[in-house]
Amino acid sequence: MNKKSFLFFFLLVASGFIDPLYSQTRIFAAPSGNDRNTGTLQSPFRTLQKALSAAASGKGDVTLFLRGGTYYLDTTVVLRADQFRPASLAVVNYKNEVVNISAGRQLQLRWEPYRNGVYKAAVPQDMVFEQLYVDNRLQVLARYPNYDTTARVFHGTAANAISPEKVRQWQNPAGGYVHALHAHEWGGFHYLIKGKKTDSSLLLEGGWQNNRPAPMHNQHRFVENIFEELDAPGEWFLDRAKNELYYYPAKDVNLASAAIVVSVLKNSIVLKGTAEKPLRQVSLTGLNFFHNDRSFMETREPLVRSDWTIYRGGAVLMDGTERCAVKDCRFREIGGNAVMVSNYNKNDTISGCHISFIGANAISFIGDPRALRSPSFRYQDYTPYDQLDKTPGPRSNNYPRHCMVTNNLLHDLGRIEKQATGVQIEMAAAITVSYNSIYNTPRAGLNIGDGAFGGHLLEHNDVFNTVLETGDHGAFNSWGRDRYWSANRHYMDSLVALHPELILLDARQQTIIRNNRFRCDHGWDIDLDDGSSNYHIYNNVCLNGGIKLREGFYRIVENNIMINNSFHPHVWFKNSGDVFKHNIVMKKYAPIEIRSWGTAVDSNFFPDAGALELAQENGTDHHSIAGKPAFVNPSAGNYTIAAGTAVFRTGFRNFPMIFGVQKRSLRSIAQQPPIPVITDPGSISRKSAIAGFLGGKVKSVEGLGDRSAYGLPDETGVIIVTAPGSSLLAQSGLQEKDVLRSADGKPVKDLKDLLELYSSSNWKGRIPVTVIRNQQPLQLELKTR
Repeated sequence: MNKKSFLFFFLLVASGFIDPLYSQTRIFAAPSGNDRNTGTLQSPFRTLQKALSAAASGKGDVTLFLRGGTYYLDTTVVLRADQFRPASLAVVNYKNEVVNISAGRQLQLRWEPYRNGVYKAAVPQDMVFEQLYVDNRLQVLARYPNYDTTARVFHGTAANAISPEKVRQWQNPAGGYVHALHAHEWGGFHYLIKGKKTDSSLLLEGGWQNNRPAPMHNQHRFVENIFEELDAPGEWFLDRAKNELYYYPAKDVNLASAAIVVSVLKNSIVLKGTAEKPLRQVSLTGLNFFHNDRSFMETREPLVRSDWTIYRGGAVLMDGTERCAVKDCRFREIGGNAVMVSNYNKNDTISGCHISFIGANAISFIGDPRALRSPSFRYQDYTPYDQLDKTPGPRSNNYPRHCMVTNNLLHDLGRIEKQATGVQIEMAAAITVSYNSIYNTPRAGLNIGDGAFGGHLLEHNDVFNTVLETGDHGAFNSWGRDRYWSANRHYMDSLVALHPELILLDARQQTIIRNNRFRCDHGWDIDLDDGSSNYHIYNNVCLNGGIKLREGFYRIVENNIMINNSFHPHVWFKNSGDVFKHNIVMKKYAPIEIRSWGTAVDSNFFPDAGALELAQENGTDHHSIAGKPAFVNPSAGNYTIAAGTAVFRTGFRNFPMIFGVQKRSLRSIAQQPPIPVITDPGSISRKSAIAGFLGGKVKSVEGLGDRSAYGLPDETGVIIVTAPGSSLLAQSGLQEKDVLRSADGKPVKDLKDLLELYSSSNWKGRIPVTVIRNQQPLQLELKTR
């Protein structure tokens, strides 16, 4: 090294640009910096765009240190493989300083009173935004009905939201939105209002956010972004034609000093490469992502025969990467997806992140449909056998594989998009999802949309408070509508009987679900739907909804514990190869149209002899036994079986009960699932038992005394003993001394019948019931959530 080179190197080291210990390029940015600076600790860049541009031109291992503060992005920052020179790039918050990456824009506004508590201010010309933050709190876009924190769906819905009477109140609703659940509660729909017709109906565009076309729900719907609905504190409206912002501040907001930020960008950082030239070894660590705009109108790409459509974007988008990572980052109150891993990606990791209160999905892995052979895109579509590509496996490598999602806290997701989840996997292979806490979701907490290409590992996750706003789903849900599958069951039965080699053309590798804790109060804890095949499910604790296996092949379900529920086999194939062994169930099986019971359903533990006898009458469980499982401490959620218990004679083995996020800072704030009080319908007599039920207390009718007192035609039914005002019983219109006689079209003879009917129907949300009140029959709907 000559004298000049040595002097230059010495100056770089002294300035902090190069770390002499690690021979690592160090670049610095700070919100107080200047993009004309040199990028050193003493002379940092100001913008993330400039700092990343400099980093992408570096060599060797580059670290970009971001000093504390907020970095407002004018445009989405894109790192491209074909413009990237370093061996690796780490973007980190400097010495744990708080670094915020904002996809929004700060506004300096001059407010003036408008009327009725509403203020207005001029905004820059042609500004368009759909999220408004005041003092870093997300506000409510003017809506009907008004925002209700206690409402189950969309924070408030109304059947008359788009009625002619309501529409006539709006002078110009164009630019507003209609949001609604699917008619069958299979997700949601969103529509842009283009105008109103002469009959006071709306001209709508949209409804493509669900891959199962249907009308919108007739009750669960609301409208927003309509000026006349600006009538509640916290609401706002932007008049785009006049460039005026209207806002109704809450009492605790001081408009004179309030910080105003509006959403601008949907995507903040994009890591972009291709399968041929991937972007490698880029990590984002310790960053907070805020203010991303909503994306529900862009959620329109159909995914192969799942119920989903998708928007391939997010606050962080990874597309064509290898060994990249998002670590210890935070995503809060953004309008759409948090992390989207799209197309070819390999060995990427998302870990230690906290994603909460967001508009759509937390983390998604979505491959390219062109990587599949003979793909179909709608539930009812399929390729006939003589036209089917029968080559096993993928057609190309343009899909995520060998990626990991671990040790994250994911909650309060899908705030606007209802086909949303904690981790979504579709057209991907060998994705590991481990040690995550996932709760408060409108649909599943974990979702696998198809069988292509399997090999996933889901372990030690804690998934609960799921399916809160939709129906017919589970805490874990999967579909398997692969090449062999057709909605025409007769055709499919014939096809797989003649050509069983078709079954695993797509689901090439076995997917493992083990050592998780699931709870779904509105569906199944584990729901393998529509042809899901090639699964091994073991060592899971299911706290409420049990395990459902709908038509599919080669599922091994063993050594699971189903609290207060059981096994739900639905419409199995002949020669399915399914196995259900060494499990603990606490209710009788709930089969639907099962004519063939797979390879083995045996050596399970039942709650009572009656449930076991029913199973044996179907030709299963000849080596199963019944009794009390003797959990060590069920009230604390410890379902370890005490030594010497008869359960072990079935082949059941205890397993470690370690669930959810383990990162200390996240675990300390993570919620835990409600631990159920164990109910045992097998031990409930027809007489004196009193049980807690939906917030009240109930008991079986007892003899002639009750029959006479309540004016009953016989000695059957369930008496409402107490129904406090806050209980679901009271909210359903039930009162003390009412007698339940039927539920969901089936007779309720006693408490045992009621609990069994509830466990099989509670996912519906409402169960029609017949009661006798004051010796007169009455029809009601029992709310179950």
